Amino acid sequence: MNAAAIPTSLVTAVPAAPSAEVIEHFGRLLSFETDCWDVHQERRGRAESSDVVVLDVRGPAGFASGHVPGAVNLPHRSIAAEAVALWPARTTFVVYCAGPHCNAADQAALRLARLGRPVKKMLGGIEGWKAEGFSLETSS
Repeated sequence: MNAAAIPTSLVTAVPAAPSAEVIEHFGRLLSFETDCWDVHQERRGRAESSDVVVLDVRGPAGFASGHVPGAVNLPHRSIAAEAVALWPARTTFVVYCAGPHCNAADQAALRLARLGRPVKKMLGGIEGWKAEGFSLETSS
């Protein structure tokens, strides 16, 4: 076997991008996403008048079975100008759905962006929230 054909490292077989490109990529990525830990800290440290609203974009049954404390249920198909007019234009919406296997948060983010509203997706959804060990609220 030709030793030259085998890379010395599978990690570096494709070299890392230049630092400027890495900064641009991850800076942009963080402008689209947040994680469960940051949302948890936001919920713990802020009053209800926060400029961040957490939207559970699953259906009512999923929301009732357990959701991020303080989250508002607004199923992604119900997102419209009238529904989000309740919040000031500067409000940043954090959307989440069931988890990595669900694209409802992506659909919600797209709808909100089309309405000109700031939005980020919470990585991991409700499954990520539970995996972090954070508690859920339920509604009857």
